[in-house]
Amino acid sequence: MVYLVGGGPGDPGLLGLRAARLLSTATFVAYDRLSPPEALSLCRDDAERVYVGKLPDRHALSQGEIDRLLVERAAAGDAVVRLKGGDPFVLGRGSEEALACVAAGVPFEVVSAVTAGVAAPAYAGIPVTHRGVAPAFAVVTGHEDPTKGDTQVDYDALARFPGTLLLYMGVGRIGEIAAALVAGGRAATTPAALVGWGTTPRQETVTGTLADIAARVAAAGLENPAVIVVGDVVALRDQIAWFDRRPLHGVSVLVPRTRHQAGELSERLRALGAEPVEAPTIAIEPGREPGALDAALRRVATGAFDWLALTSANGVDA
Repeated sequence: MVYLVGGGPGDPGLLGLRAARLLSTATFVAYDRLSPPEALSLCRDDAERVYVGKLPDRHALSQGEIDRLLVERAAAGDAVVRLKGGDPFVLGRGSEEALACVAAGVPFEVVSAVTAGVAAPAYAGIPVTHRGVAPAFAVVTGHEDPTKGDTQVDYDALARFPGTLLLYMGVGRIGEIAAALVAGGRAATTPAALVGWGTTPRQETVTGTLADIAARVAAAGLENPAVIVVGDVVALRDQIAWFDRRPLHGVSVLVPRTRHQAGELSERLRALGAEPVEAPTIAIEPGREPGALDAALRRVATGAFDWLALTSANGVDA
């Protein structure tokens, strides 16, 4: 069985219950570059995890190789989770992986998730719709297959669209995109924004207009992944931005606790805007000389000591 699981836009708190349950039982997990790292901590200790992520200039595996890997591992009897960033069926090539399963006769299930095009702007204080401002939104790719020739994106039609435009994977083409929209009739003064690493502590937002957004993005050094937002709703950010105004936003904090004990502290740090980096430096194991421990505890029981110092909560639990 192959589960095409959406990992959401980046904030692990947006991972769905169904996704979490499947991760906790999977024996094989193939995960993307934009999958929430925290999601992998839900996996079984013995689960095999394979990185299949892609950057614009290099891929760990080609899409065809990913398709074959999923089919082969499912055919071998694994419970396979294909963990993807965002939603599997929103510009995520999940449908191609589903078709590969169909062709091979492998059963599959799709687990939907929050897509970055809606969540990232929301975390930046930009609603994709707003009464009296934007009654609709359109989701568009900013990076088409370079081998297919002519574009399938009609920028003239998008320029006339009466709502918010959300473009994925278009950071490197922001200048071309803005120019195409203006050429199609959209006002050069239309507000625009790019939200990088949306919903994560690394989130960065650059705002401007179609006339100057490319220059502003270049000056800020903003790179992928990012969502492009075009429309009057961008102006609402000045009033309702919230995520990047938390006290520890942008701060990374090392959490050197055991894998199973780091969660509570990490969650509290996230609530303040920090990025917890979990790096377990200890592991809890049974004592190598239980006889010596038993002897020491017997001495404690007889009142041989005035004080008993436990240097860790793990000692109390033991």
